[in-house]
Amino acid sequence: MNDHDLIESEDEKALLKQLAELQQEHADLDASIHALALMPVPDQMMIARLKRKKLSLRDEIVKIQDQILPDIIA
Repeated sequence: MNDHDLIESEDEKALLKQLAELQQEHADLDASIHALALMPVPDQMMIARLKRKKLSLRDEIVKIQDQILPDIIA
């Protein structure tokens, strides 16, 4: 293993760590949205904000996944 491989491995580890954190935050938001929706009088504004944040996180997750496993054009 040379220095270049080591750098890529460290970068990939950092990306995987960030990916796991974003996925956990995404799941937490999903649970929060679900809990708010079950309230007797749901706060629609808060639900909408959380959904926007969840979509933003999803975009970040996809970007990181693309960096880890880029599309190969054959």
